[in-house]
Amino acid sequence: MLKKSFLFISIAVIGLSLNACKSKSNAKIYNAKAADPELYHQSVELLTEVIIHDIFKPPVAARIYAYSTLAGYEAMVPGFPEYESLGGKLKGFTEAPKPEKGLDYCFPLASTRAFLKVARTLTFSGNFFDDYEKTFFKKYEDMGVPEDVMERSMAYGDSVAAHVMRYSGKDKYKQTRGIRFTVTNLPGTWVPTPPAYADACEPEWNKIRAFALDSAGQFPPPPPPMYNHDKKSAFWKETNEVYELGKNLTEEQKRIAWFWDDNPFVMNVMGHVMFANKKMTPGGHWLAIHTTVSRKTKASFEKSVEGYVLGSIALLDGFISCWREKYRSIKVRPETVINAEVDPKWQPFLQTPPFPEYTSGHSTISAAAAEVFSFVHGDKVAFTDSTEYKHGHGVMSFSSFREAALMASVSRLYGGIHYWSGCDEGNKCGIKIGQEVLRVAQTRKKKNTVAVNK
Repeated sequence: MLKKSFLFISIAVIGLSLNACKSKSNAKIYNAKAADPELYHQSVELLTEVIIHDIFKPPVAARIYAYSTLAGYEAMVPGFPEYESLGGKLKGFTEAPKPEKGLDYCFPLASTRAFLKVARTLTFSGNFFDDYEKTFFKKYEDMGVPEDVMERSMAYGDSVAAHVMRYSGKDKYKQTRGIRFTVTNLPGTWVPTPPAYADACEPEWNKIRAFALDSAGQFPPPPPPMYNHDKKSAFWKETNEVYELGKNLTEEQKRIAWFWDDNPFVMNVMGHVMFANKKMTPGGHWLAIHTTVSRKTKASFEKSVEGYVLGSIALLDGFISCWREKYRSIKVRPETVINAEVDPKWQPFLQTPPFPEYTSGHSTISAAAAEVFSFVHGDKVAFTDSTEYKHGHGVMSFSSFREAALMASVSRLYGGIHYWSGCDEGNKCGIKIGQEVLRVAQTRKKKNTVAVNK
């Protein structure tokens, strides 16, 4: 009798062991299938569509990307041992909840779920996500992810998303809503520009909590050239440069300016009729470049997710730093000076955006993003950018991210909306910001090596 009982127990234990091994084997298989970066790329592209539809301003769009990609990254980390949490590294951010030990999870699913959950929460058009998710999550079922693992993984993604949303609620975004900028009308200071004469965009953005910077003023640019009517002054020389260049733009310069326009809300005036075009933000453009390069190089799921979060942090911190200087110096736009003092009929090639000139936001965030993506993908990756082809902005090829960033910077001079000082100093600050993000936001267990721009 004892021998029979011992035999039965032994068989049972062996059976449980085999089932456990089979479960772990199956988990390895479906996790490998679920780690398809294309599913994450498509989710980020959906968020970009929603941001365009909802007409979020560039700094606000960068905030949405930053928190969404942070949630996606943190929910991924437990399943990829070579990566580590950003908890305790980003300002005020604590580690996300841990998955329960001894249970199977599909972490790529948890990651995408967390990303989509935060993206939906921070935007307006929930119907976009409803339509997308009707078929999206079924793809994981088709990969063989068991029902209980599906539910557990999605619940884990939701818990990480909730953690990130609690973090977002303390960044002072709500406190800056509805605050308007008072135009000073002092000589050389910014005033609203045609055709919409819109209010100043996000005048309190410097108060938003940064992720990696110790403060909005960590990397201040030098003061801009002082407003001066003297034809020999630095200010007048750079104003004249914009004026003369605008009158004699080559087709290539026009193509470069238009390619990097990235104005999410362009007002068109035809007689008494006004209508707007909606397009991608500059931050969305740079994340789409990361998508393009990730697809081209067949970057893994985890590398793609890492690139999105580091790029988004660089974009948000770049806007916070740049906006501090914009509303500190409140420098007048070229269009205002030229129309008032040189040529009342002169118009910039691009529409002047509604905020002060110095420094260039495009230059700052492009340089910051280029530093980060040079770390993620390498600093000599050539790519063709067709990001805004569907918006009529053409296609351009680059030998590196930094080359693209420099072209994005000078495009603002060609567009007639920035002086060269704003472009140049913005680019310099952006490089410092990108390198600081890499220093602070350590994602890999082997310390990030900053690819220093030479």
